[in-house]
Amino acid sequence: MLIGGSNFVAVRYSNAELPPYWGAALRFLPASALLLAAMAVWHIPFPHGASLRGAAIYGALNFGLGYALTYYGLQDAPAGTGAVVLATVPLFTLVLVALHGLEPFRARGLVGGLVALTGIALVFREQLSASVPLLSLVALLANALVVAESGVIAKGLPRMHPIATNAVGMFVGALIVLALSFAAGETRELPHTSTTWIVVAYLSIVGSIGLFGLFLVMLRRWTASASSYALVVVPLVAVALGAALRGETITPIFLAGGVLVGAGVYVGALSGASSPGSRGSDPPTHRLDR
Repeated sequence: MLIGGSNFVAVRYSNAELPPYWGAALRFLPASALLLAAMAVWHIPFPHGASLRGAAIYGALNFGLGYALTYYGLQDAPAGTGAVVLATVPLFTLVLVALHGLEPFRARGLVGGLVALTGIALVFREQLSASVPLLSLVALLANALVVAESGVIAKGLPRMHPIATNAVGMFVGALIVLALSFAAGETRELPHTSTTWIVVAYLSIVGSIGLFGLFLVMLRRWTASASSYALVVVPLVAVALGAALRGETITPIFLAGGVLVGAGVYVGALSGASSPGSRGSDPPTHRLDR
């Protein structure tokens, strides 16, 4: 979650010089290449059949669509705003796991969702008054839905090594954002400043390989909903780093909205839930344990 929170700030630095989709492509192309190389060195089997299809779908959603929305939204929205909106993922996950038949839906999720929605409305109001485009905010909210769905899909994937899952997923995602870069007519040049090079390298190695490798390891042992709870911590990191490194303003309305989002997630997803390590609600066919 420390990595996830810092990623929002790093993407803001990337967007300062690079077009959004091209910046995402520069992040995931080398990351997927490094993971494929690791597979060759460590003799990790390449997924095939249902495993390959599942990893490709996961990558298309999480690394393709999800990061296209994130990079687009963070062109104008502060890092803290992106992280606060992402904190709604546990609530989306509660609905999606019920729709997928993985876990029962809890009524308190509806109550928490309404509280979190009030907080999101406050954050959106504050950001719109700060001249952040509505489309950027909607893109960040849509990304939260995509992240939730990709997590549920990842939980149901056939057994495979996390490196193999991310190698395929990031490669598919890289192709999608690269295609979007061409479609949008972006200028595709390498970074000109050392700061951007450092940021892209960090996002590629630590912010991609490190973050999603750890996420899939966590997802082996926790339920999909329990895994998403950790995202509530991300805004604390992103808001603090955004203020310290980029001078992003933290207003009382923004803080109130963030507190309501956190409260809504607690009521809807955390309170009364089983411990994260509990796997009692996971059907055996959906486990990734090795």
